[in-house]
Parts: sequence; structure tokens; C-alpha cells
Amino acid sequence: MLEQLEKDYIEAMKNKEKDRLIVIRMIKASLKQEQIDRKKEINEELLIYVVNKQIKMRKDSITEFEKGNRQDLIEKTESEIAILTKYLPEQLSDDEVLQIIDEIFLEIKPESQKDMGQIMKIAQNKLKGKADMKFVSTVIKERLAN
Repeated sequence: MLEQLEKDYIEAMKNKEKDRLIVIRMIKASLKQEQIDRKKEINEELLIYVVNKQIKMRKDSITEFEKGNRQDLIEKTESEIAILTKYLPEQLSDDEVLQIIDEIFLEIKPESQKDMGQIMKIAQNKLKGKADMKFVSTVIKERLAN
């Protein structure tokens, strides 16, 4: 993924793809910042973390743009999310996510909402970067409530 990011950066510069170049530069800058802040080397895990963080920020922005009825900004932000998504591992389908959550529930056998933290910890290890953790959290909360 890191090699692909570099190749795409050079390609975007050569092809004068302004929007794509801006997003890739933002990823690279965020990676450097996280490297400094966390004192970690830049690797796939850090890239996934940064990209997920950027996608989450943009999804939050889309919510605000919808309130302000700014379709132009919504479209721009959605195109940025599409660019960012290329640097994540292949996402699991909702059915695959639900199957993994079922397996976790069989393993843990939760009795109440108090088990949420334990379930989420295992879910994060299995699904981080492969699924929307907001969706995962919502499904787990619903199942614990029933």
C-alpha cells in the first residue's frame, strides 16, 4: 500500500490531477505527523489508521454539509473518500462482518452490556481497517440489547 501511495503520488503529479494530488499529499503529511507523534515507523498499519481517520473526518463533514444543503461540498468530499478508500485493505461485506460478530458472540457468550468492551476489543482486532467500526459497534449494541 505504501508503494502504491508513492506511485500514485508521482502519477497524479505527472497527470496534473489536482484533487487526487491534494488527497495523497494530505495522507503523506498525516503519516509523517503520526510518525512523529507516536514515535513509530511508517508502515501499513499506520497507513490504515491514518486513512480511516481521514475517512471518518470526511464522513462527519458530509453530515454537516447535508445540514447546510451544500451539495457541491458533499460531492467533493465523497470523491476524496473514494480516493482514500483505495489505500485500505479490501472491505468486508455486511454479511461477512455479521458472521464475524456472530463468531465473537459464540466465543464470549455475553450476558449484558458490560461485555461490550471485551467484544469490541476482539472485533477491532479482527475487523480494523476491513469494516466500518461504527457499523460494527451499532450491531454489537443492538445484539447486546436483545
